[in-house]
Amino acid sequence: MSFLIVLAALCFLMFVAYRGYSVILFAPIAALLAVLLTDPSLVAPMFSGLFMDKMVGFLKNYFPVFLLGAVFGKLIEISGFSRAIVTATIRAVGASRAMLAIVLVCALLTYGGVSLFVVVFAVYPFAAELFRQGDIPKRLIPGTIALGAFTFTMDALPGTPQIQNIIPTTFFKTNTWAAPWLGVAGSLCIFVIGMTYLEWRRRAALKAGEGYGDPAQLRNEPVAFTGEKLANPVIAILPLVLVGTANKGLSSAIPAWYGASTSFNPAVIGKQAPVVQEVSKLAAIWAVEGALLIGIVCVLAFAWRSVAKQLAEGSKAAVGGAMLSAMNTASEYGFGAVIAALPGFLVVANALKAIPHPLVNEAVTVTALAGITGSASGGMSIALAAMSDTFIANAHAAGIPMEVLHRVAAMASGGMDTLPHNGAVITLLAVTGLSHRQSYKDIFAITLIKTFAVFVVIVLYSLTGAV
Repeated sequence: MSFLIVLAALCFLMFVAYRGYSVILFAPIAALLAVLLTDPSLVAPMFSGLFMDKMVGFLKNYFPVFLLGAVFGKLIEISGFSRAIVTATIRAVGASRAMLAIVLVCALLTYGGVSLFVVVFAVYPFAAELFRQGDIPKRLIPGTIALGAFTFTMDALPGTPQIQNIIPTTFFKTNTWAAPWLGVAGSLCIFVIGMTYLEWRRRAALKAGEGYGDPAQLRNEPVAFTGEKLANPVIAILPLVLVGTANKGLSSAIPAWYGASTSFNPAVIGKQAPVVQEVSKLAAIWAVEGALLIGIVCVLAFAWRSVAKQLAEGSKAAVGGAMLSAMNTASEYGFGAVIAALPGFLVVANALKAIPHPLVNEAVTVTALAGITGSASGGMSIALAAMSDTFIANAHAAGIPMEVLHRVAAMASGGMDTLPHNGAVITLLAVTGLSHRQSYKDIFAITLIKTFAVFVVIVLYSLTGAV
């Protein structure tokens, strides 16, 4: 019975998310209903002492990353830098390779630190124009954007500043550059198989005589690009390069500056206990925050005139988006903490522990919970909050470095997370004006490819020991 209660809570949250209701509202409702059915006397204590505690703890650590990432992405957008990057990439690759061009642009933007949601809005108009010129079915655009933005640059490539690559650092005391060779190998696997699949779909549509579609009957068709003076592509790409290089440099420099821990006295008058910060748990977060600040300053320095007019409204939109994204994930984190404290979760945990290989155990656990919640960061947060100690103990027993645990967890979080109720998937389909019935098949294919790549990485490590 206890297992059924946990399963019902997870299914309820997945259902309401699929129906478009706010996770911020329904995550605590789902969690507390599970508590109510298990032990009614614990509803209030678990809400205040566990759900809220974990939710606020997540926001304390990660909200600055969400905020700075959203502001940076918005500045890249309103400065025209994203349009300049897209146009230059298309010019270099060629309009005939529309799918490759869009994948590369999405990958470049997300690896530079731009939010996945911002990438969808920024790239779609150019993707639509390219696909229209190449007479490629519009229904293939979501799968193409998903491959470029939701896969290898989100969590596989070492150093990516996306939140999915940052969360494991606090559990395994690693940095965002963990297991670089495995990350690169996994990225190549996803990119090659993903592009092969998309090209196969394009050729099949061409053979069947299917074109872009009648723009008059399609929804959310963007206005064709009419051409305006764009920033130099080298200048436009500079903030993205700076974010990547600064993140790498600060990841090494911060521990050297502060040592294992740092402390300060918070009181000028009177006596209070010193505040102690364990640097090993925070260095990766501080590095990403510092890198994004450098990127923001760079955009402002080179595009102040074009940014200034829209800065007030743009920053409001960025802050609103950051708060919504962070609160969604934090609510799922609190939900996971409550579910993990219930007897029914022990049944799930014991079943997952029965998987003998430590890395396979971790991958299945993380990707399963990411799929249930419809969130890579949310599912990984739940899994690591509940079972990271077990993962670490099993890895130590098997001689597996923490860097490998980090990379497998990050990649697994982006595996089955893109099920139909995933927020990014819903946003992508809404922006492109397409339905699940029209385009989800290709997104799901990319999801399967991404999940397959996690196990390719595990096999590669097992055979070669490469990290």
